[in-house]
Amino acid sequence: MLPFLTLAQISVTGNVSDHNQKPLPGATIKLKNQKTAVVSDANGSYTLSNLKAGKYVFSVSYVGYQTVEKTIDLTASTTLNFTLEAQVFLADEVVVRSTRANEKSATTYKNISKAEIQENNFGQDLPFILQNTPGVVVNSDAGAGVGYTGIRIRGSDNSRINVTVNGIPINDSESQGTYYVNMPDFASSVDNVQIQRGVGTSTNGAGAFGASLNIQTTASEMEPYAEVNSTYGSFNTWKNTIKVGTGLINNRFSFDGRLSRISSDGYVDRGSSLLKSYFLSGAYHGNKDLLRINVFAGSEKTYQSWNGIPESRLNNDVAGMQAYIDRNGLSGEDAYNLLNSGRTYNSFLYNNQTDNYWQNHYQMLYARQFSDKFSFNGALHYTQGEGYYEEYRVQNDLADYGLNPVVNGSTTITETDLIRRRWLDNDFYGITYAFNYVPQKNLNFTLGGAYNEYKGAHFGQIIWAQYASNGNIDRHYYDNDGFKTDFNIYGKVNYSPIEALSLFADLQYRRVYYDIAGTENKLNTLAINETLNFFNPKFGATYFINPQSNLYASFSVANKEPNRDDYTDASIGTFPKPERLNDVEVGYRFKNADFNLGANAYGMFYKNQLVVTGKINDVGGNYRQNVDRSYRLGIELDGSYNISKQFIVNANAAFSRNKIKNFTEYYDDYDNGGQVVNNYSLTDISYSPATVLFGELAYKPISGFAVALQSKYVSKQYMDNTQNNDRTINGYWVNNARLGYDFKFAGVKNVNLGLLVNNLFDKKYESNGYTYGYLYGGSRITENFFYPQAGTNFLLSLNVKF
Repeated sequence: MLPFLTLAQISVTGNVSDHNQKPLPGATIKLKNQKTAVVSDANGSYTLSNLKAGKYVFSVSYVGYQTVEKTIDLTASTTLNFTLEAQVFLADEVVVRSTRANEKSATTYKNISKAEIQENNFGQDLPFILQNTPGVVVNSDAGAGVGYTGIRIRGSDNSRINVTVNGIPINDSESQGTYYVNMPDFASSVDNVQIQRGVGTSTNGAGAFGASLNIQTTASEMEPYAEVNSTYGSFNTWKNTIKVGTGLINNRFSFDGRLSRISSDGYVDRGSSLLKSYFLSGAYHGNKDLLRINVFAGSEKTYQSWNGIPESRLNNDVAGMQAYIDRNGLSGEDAYNLLNSGRTYNSFLYNNQTDNYWQNHYQMLYARQFSDKFSFNGALHYTQGEGYYEEYRVQNDLADYGLNPVVNGSTTITETDLIRRRWLDNDFYGITYAFNYVPQKNLNFTLGGAYNEYKGAHFGQIIWAQYASNGNIDRHYYDNDGFKTDFNIYGKVNYSPIEALSLFADLQYRRVYYDIAGTENKLNTLAINETLNFFNPKFGATYFINPQSNLYASFSVANKEPNRDDYTDASIGTFPKPERLNDVEVGYRFKNADFNLGANAYGMFYKNQLVVTGKINDVGGNYRQNVDRSYRLGIELDGSYNISKQFIVNANAAFSRNKIKNFTEYYDDYDNGGQVVNNYSLTDISYSPATVLFGELAYKPISGFAVALQSKYVSKQYMDNTQNNDRTINGYWVNNARLGYDFKFAGVKNVNLGLLVNNLFDKKYESNGYTYGYLYGGSRITENFFYPQAGTNFLLSLNVKF
């Protein structure tokens, strides 16, 4: 019997190659509707044995190639070869191409890859993952990078940095800031980031007055995957993330998802955060089409630590703290808290002094390649946000909330302890688009733009009061609505008259309409309505010295509207002026297999920049004012060098001079009434360090293991624009260490163990602060506040990918 059984078995052998007959090792050869499958060897060869006679459907797949199927009626052993064609479909990069810079762009930029993001992603907010790029300074209210964080680039704060996700604006339309606490663990769904310093290319959303962050979310993976990440660290910090993806289904469809939770007690007392988020994405990949739908959301509950710490508490100055207690009339409990808390002091003691916000994003992205010369990409988007911050208030005037005095017998009560909530309920939606036309190899045209609308409801509630008067929990003691439209259209042309020279022109028109109506929190009536028209031209040239190096130069103009507070805090009947920036960039880039260098100089010249002066308006509120002339001049260096296969050095440096030509300071005169006025010339712009340095030495002794030592220096920063050394954030030098080990075993694609040790040498430093002053008792009193950052702390992560 055995010889006859052996003769009945059939074998199929062959090889798998591409259309150039290059072997494809690792290709999967399956029998459809059966469990039988093999993988091609290093020569692209395969064998399927022990088959019975009959009809079979052979399916052959390889990452990046179209799957091929053949139906064979087997009667005897045979040879069956397969030739695969490269998979042709649009890449996700097309959705950001129109707003991105490239090697031919006369733009100062830095690309951060998915691998770099993953290496540094231990659950801290996105600014902390980007902090090692040129000219970047980050801060954290709670001191450990989780919760409320901020970022400055070239001294420009959040409200002056344009942020887009897949080309869609993220900055809040009214405050113009980006609140990364509303996007927890977003880095886990980011494929890459491009930071354009200076004005950058024409994009959508708020004007870039310091930089642009152009974020692209996760692109589809070819193969199915599942990924689990858990991180634990100092201050009871936990990050838990689950990611799944289908890979390409039938070479056309893909689905990806992420679910995250981050919690931390914070370095600062009660500086806790509870953050949750998810990200869902589905895509259709056609030969000439790409359709992607993204839905992502975040929720945060963060205990407020945004008041900082008084300078006397920071320095453990007991006499200074007692003077602060006397000046500010602190109660016994508040005074005890100040005197006994140390560097982690938080002035808030009410157990629900929290910020609460929910934000949902919906994006539909579409790209179409009509021909090899003409393409389109566009998006529809909608963001819904809602939330409030809650705070306990002591002895507030009832009249400040529109409440009547409370009469109790012969006593008239005009003040009360209360708990209030200040709400924001907003909607943001619109469309973005870009057409790209390449009539010939050396000529490229882009026509793009966007239209967006914003509606924001602002209102306040009192949810408890010791003396409620005529109030109730549903009553809005103030109520106003903001409405804003933002239209822009831009045209770009890139032309290379000779192979070594690339010229560009980029012209943008932007129209902003803004309306605010209702009652503000000081019970003043708002009736603000303004339309602004901006023209933002950009010109530049790149000259290629050789394939490895080039020189570039550009001149760009950006205009920016005032933010909400600039309008609401201005004196009645006056509007703040929009800001204008003329930006000059000159640079040199070099890159070969082992060495990468970028060097650039810039001049940013402002007209009507809005800065804090200390002046009060007609209802007693501080507000920003336009200063006629100011500027930033700087040099930036950014490089990396592969010393050997084991050692890599990365470093960057930013040196700058940041000045206001003429500045007028105001501060209150409590002795005589009114304000004291001082005039200054050529003072430093606040929060603009003259020197920012970063260095990293990475060591990879064996495959899969790496250790990196990182060092960051930030020179002193002035907290106001008077260049007074009594109102500064001291310079600091902080060192971190990062370790990573990757390995795999059967059934698991990759396991990564990571360790991040921040502030390796336990440096006591502050990364942010603020100041104000007043005349009292014949002398100026200066109140300085700081945000201490954590000493030595760690985050340990385990990531498993299936």
